[in-house]
Order: sequence, then structure tokens, then C-alpha cells
Amino acid sequence: MSALIDAYKMTRKIDKRIGLWVSGAFLLPIALAVLIGLLIGHPIYTAVFGVMIGMLLATIVFSRRAERAAFSQVEGQPGAAAAALNLLRRGWTVTPGIAATRNQDVLHRAVGRPGIVLVSEGPSNRAANLIANEKRKLARFVPDVPIYDVQSGNLEGQTPLRKLARTLMKLPRNIPARQVDEVNKRLTALDSRSASIPIPKGPLPKGMKLPKVPKQ
Repeated sequence: MSALIDAYKMTRKIDKRIGLWVSGAFLLPIALAVLIGLLIGHPIYTAVFGVMIGMLLATIVFSRRAERAAFSQVEGQPGAAAAALNLLRRGWTVTPGIAATRNQDVLHRAVGRPGIVLVSEGPSNRAANLIANEKRKLARFVPDVPIYDVQSGNLEGQTPLRKLARTLMKLPRNIPARQVDEVNKRLTALDSRSASIPIPKGPLPKGMKLPKVPKQ
């Protein structure tokens, strides 16, 4: 309960109308249910049903608006995409900051059943070069594994932070779980040859927890 209260307080600092949205989502179904109940002569039964629907809708509304508030705080900061990728469920391995430029364009890597996904932060033209260089390197090291690329951001052709994890979850499953482990071992060996890049792993505000991405 304390975590929920903290999340609400954090969200309210950014979204001043969160209370109105959640209250409306809770009370509106109850009002409609009572009205229907009065018309059919069973207001108590329909009111109970309305309360259950209201609680569900209020939870959904709060979750989505809290997610937007959290992402709005980290958007544009180096490492923001890594924070979004941390919402991926089990079966994924995320390695933040595998490459970067002087302009703070950053490249992250996620490995799962689809294969390897490179996720960039930065303008499209610079991100494209960063992705291309990493793809060439990976193609030599793991030639039998599909490699995808996703540019995070709000420009045309880019994926917003709030949709990033869901986008990866929707990719086709190309390799079995046992091969995912083998790919991770190969990439770990590759990473050990390169110096690590000191970037944030995810600048989430203190006390803010993003909702888990639902299974696809």
C-alpha cells in the first residue's frame, strides 16, 4: 500500500488531474450500474457489479497515467531507453550502453527469443550509423542469429519510450530458449573485449515503479 501511495504522490506532481481521472473511472460505472438497477428493480446487485467494474477501470487508468508520468520524467535523458527495456519480462537479457558517441547517442542491446535487438537513443541519422556499425560486428560474431534494430524517441520512424518494451515483445520468436543462453554467452565474451561505457542504466525517479508489460 505504501508503494502505491508513493506512486500516486509522484504521479500527481506531474499529472495534476490524476485524482479526477481515477475518481471518475471508479464512480461512473457505479452510477450507471445503480441507474440500471433502479430500472430493473435490483439496484443493490447492480451496484456491487458496478463497484467491481469501477475498481478495475480505476486501476487501469491509474496505471497508464502513472506510466506516462514516469516516462515524461526520464524522456530525453541518456539511459532512458535502458529503463524502458527493464520492463521486459523474463527471457530477455538487457545490456545497456554497448556503444555511444560523443553526442551522447547511446546503443543498448536486448537478447531474447526473437534474437538480438539493438535499441538506440539519439537522432535518426546518427543512430543509424551507430546501429549499422554494431550490426556488422554482430553479424561476424553471431551470424546465425536474427538482428533487429529499434530507434527510441518521438521523431518520425522512432518508437516512444512507453511503447518500447511492447514493441520488442511483439517480435516473432525465431530461436529456442536454449539458443538464447548460448547467444548471451557469446556476447558476454565479445563484451569482455571492449571497455564498458559508463552510462546510466535507467534514470527512473525515486519511488516510481513502471507497470510490467503484459504478455503477448
